[in-house]
Amino acid sequence: MRIVVAITGATGIIYAQRLLDQLSPKAHEIHLVLSRYAHQVIAEELPGGLRVDPDVVTHNLKSMNAPFASGSNAFDAMVVIPCTMGTLGRIAHGLSDDLLLRAADVMLKERRKLILVPRETPLNLVHIKNLELLALAGAILLPANPSFYSLPKTIEEVADTVVARVLDHLGLPQQLMPRWQEEPE
Repeated sequence: MRIVVAITGATGIIYAQRLLDQLSPKAHEIHLVLSRYAHQVIAEELPGGLRVDPDVVTHNLKSMNAPFASGSNAFDAMVVIPCTMGTLGRIAHGLSDDLLLRAADVMLKERRKLILVPRETPLNLVHIKNLELLALAGAILLPANPSFYSLPKTIEEVADTVVARVLDHLGLPQQLMPRWQEEPE
């Protein structure tokens, strides 16, 4: 698969790190773009910095020369993780004045998989209307709501409950979370 991973300045950088840890650039073509504010949140939340495999292709936010900035160069999916509500709103309204926003716009217009992982609570009516617009446009809205039935013991295991769902929606195998089992009759 050809996948774009975008990181915005929302808290929850651990979700992006855990996703990058699971995506192998040996098996997939992975591209990475960070919003302007993502760098500051990474510095605050990951004191050792973001670990990125050297085979992941990184892009400048202000460059529109990335292959996924055009619908003529079809990528399979894009994940915005974590996704600020500001970024979500700009995507919902078709603003595309940087590479991250343009790539999301391309994914929607080309009917490609766009997975947005907002990390915000509570939601106001503007957020809800933007979520509605994106759902109608075909985006997959996957809020960073961890599950606890697997009894996670570490922060990484809690984050993995969300990352496992992202991988499921990308159509990629995952071993992070057990599958829900039917009750015996």
